Amino acid sequence: MVEPRIAVAVVTMGNRPAEVDALLVSVAKQDLAPERIVIVGNGCPLPDFAERLGLPGAVTLIETEENLGCPGGRNVALRRLREFGDVDVVVELDDDGLLVDADVLRGVRNLYARDPRLGIVGFRIADETGETQRRHVPRIGAKDPLRGGPVTGFLGGGHALSLAMLAEVGDWPAEFFFAHEETDLAWRAVDAGWTVLYAPELLLQHPKTSPARHAIYYRVNARNRVWLTRRRLPLPLIPVHLGVWVLLTLVRVRSWGGLRAWFAGFAEGWRQSGGERRPMRWRTVWRLTRLGRPPVI
Repeated sequence: MVEPRIAVAVVTMGNRPAEVDALLVSVAKQDLAPERIVIVGNGCPLPDFAERLGLPGAVTLIETEENLGCPGGRNVALRRLREFGDVDVVVELDDDGLLVDADVLRGVRNLYARDPRLGIVGFRIADETGETQRRHVPRIGAKDPLRGGPVTGFLGGGHALSLAMLAEVGDWPAEFFFAHEETDLAWRAVDAGWTVLYAPELLLQHPKTSPARHAIYYRVNARNRVWLTRRRLPLPLIPVHLGVWVLLTLVRVRSWGGLRAWFAGFAEGWRQSGGERRPMRWRTVWRLTRLGRPPVI
């Protein structure tokens, strides 16, 4: 059993200073100290967290000139970790999350030590009352947030990524900026034979939120869904997937403004390129289906 070296990466826009402090303190309280902590200021300056909070390990602060979006900011952290070359797994955490248990990083290390083809580990997300929102359970119609196992996707708020996997399948799709980047990465991982695991024993406490709180949500959500299908699905499945989501959107979105923004993004997804097309193999379609989520839903 080879014990992987763990890093922690946090991307922030500088608008949650108290939450970032609390998150980093919870990282410092882990019973397994990370080898490195990388904090990216996504278009914002950063204070000296290491000196103020007494963080363990080597702490690296990176400030970008502009907001690169969540996947773009995470790619900045990944590039720096590769330059260091001394970690095997990166744990990426939302800047308003909190590790309430002290053994999360140890749990991550143990999972990767047991399975050399483990690519992605998704954490359970729960609010301060312990409730997990339905949309945070990575299975269709799943009601039990404590049921773990192999899945087809993961949550961006708290997860771990194998750097060996990323070297094979590529980093986050920075073009997406926000929305569906996790699905794109998970599909690539499964297509390359890596396992995506939901590990509910690894908990990230996170405030209860709605994705529609972001002003760009409806437009970017639709644009990125078109990009996702154009990049990753076999041609016959593209109209099926998008047709399903057009119908679901018409049922779910109750505001005319939201629908108008969604369909504007849908059109934008066809007008603009979302990156290189590398469709998954049909055996991956079957594998995703067997795992409970065929890639048309």
